[in-house]
Amino acid sequence: MENIAQVRLGLIAVSRSCFPASLSEKRRKAVEKAYSGTLYACPVIVETELDMQRAIQDVKDQGVNALVVLLGNFGPETAETLLVKQFGGPAMVVASAEGDGDLVDGRGDAFCGLLNCSYNLSLRSIPCYMPEYPVGDAREIAAMIDEFIPIARAVLSLRQLKIISFGPRPQDFLACNAPIQGLFDLGVEIEENSELDLLAAYHAHADDQRIPALVKEMSEQVGSTVYAGVLPRLAQYEITLLDWAKEHAGSRSFVAFANKCWPAFQTEFKFVPCYVNSRLTARGIPVSCEVDIYGALSEYLGICVSEHPVTLLDINNTVPSTLYEQYIRTKRSYRNDDLFMGFHCGNTDCSLLKNPHMGYQLIMKRDLEPDPAEPDITRGTMEGDLVAGPITMFRLQSTSRGELKAYVAEGEVLDVPTHSFGSIGVIGVEEMARFYRYVLLAKAYPHHTAVAFRHVGKALFSLFSYLGIEDISYNQKASQIYANENPFKH
Repeated sequence: MENIAQVRLGLIAVSRSCFPASLSEKRRKAVEKAYSGTLYACPVIVETELDMQRAIQDVKDQGVNALVVLLGNFGPETAETLLVKQFGGPAMVVASAEGDGDLVDGRGDAFCGLLNCSYNLSLRSIPCYMPEYPVGDAREIAAMIDEFIPIARAVLSLRQLKIISFGPRPQDFLACNAPIQGLFDLGVEIEENSELDLLAAYHAHADDQRIPALVKEMSEQVGSTVYAGVLPRLAQYEITLLDWAKEHAGSRSFVAFANKCWPAFQTEFKFVPCYVNSRLTARGIPVSCEVDIYGALSEYLGICVSEHPVTLLDINNTVPSTLYEQYIRTKRSYRNDDLFMGFHCGNTDCSLLKNPHMGYQLIMKRDLEPDPAEPDITRGTMEGDLVAGPITMFRLQSTSRGELKAYVAEGEVLDVPTHSFGSIGVIGVEEMARFYRYVLLAKAYPHHTAVAFRHVGKALFSLFSYLGIEDISYNQKASQIYANENPFKH
């Protein structure tokens, strides 16, 4: 996947001076041996602040950008917490369990030491990642390291991300508002442009020599279609966006787009940009619809965590009772109110669709090309039912007052024909009706949700916690009542 950071892991063991440093070294070597991936083990055992400085210099000389701090014994609370702070990159702190039965010279008391470490991290306001149960033997800690990688990748990528937007949000789309203070709080840069800037750049690429080759590539992807005549315009647009990203990334390594896509877009650009949006998002460069800046940010985080294409969908419509009775009720345990249809005009990558095909935007055609003639300026969607399988729906959003909040819910796309248009699928989420009422509605979330085609709720929840998001919602089970849920509703 392009456009995301590559994690280079380092491991540093710490030791409190009244415990044997050899115990921490032994346990560090055991973790190094148990871990199957690439991991640089620093030879410095950190007991003092001077050791801490030497260790940081050593791992940075090796190109390490994400750190695992191992309490092989109780650990030096000042040196180990300053180690996390001064390293500056994403860090995980874990502790070694007692393993060999020697509870005299071989007892490390790291279980206790981690409490002091956590207390000191809090005193110094130093963020770090701690696993669900951050104490274990070498094999268990190796598994924790694997779980840390997607979180570290997302944190590193955010720090080098610039979101580029074009155009104000469409009329009556207050839901796509984007207070930018929250972006800066996360370390993300933002470049806001007029859609006229994009139009001028598009026209400047009218005779670009790369267009024919890209049209050929697109033709091979979409196959035979009556709408193929729009491909040169789409190729010109894709080249325009990629060139803009290259020329405007500035000091940042990674980019995402949040672009105006209707209604004037069709009359001036003469196409619908959905297919291009899907292609770039599949490469790791999300292009969100309707100038949804936090939608683009959410998609980007999903790409970082899953290393797989994602999409942005409207939490759109209920499932008709006839469809539910025919395909679902007797085959699955879902109630109808556990289900909804996720839809967007045609922005989802071909790999995530069954029988993907190029089409036109039916809703826009009603307004812009209402006569019965073949569509022209509303061509350019990528349509099909979503592939069945596990998904995670999620969003990181800023309130109008600049406070960041998030939600995560795992579910699945059902293998059910939608008999509809666009990029669309029937999605099942346990207790969706209550989640919809007491999270999405009650907390004023926009209608767009980012969708990862994996179960990555654990990683996303941990990532949002690492980023300091205090309000993280999820779909609670029937036995769990939401804080704002009416206990007398029945």
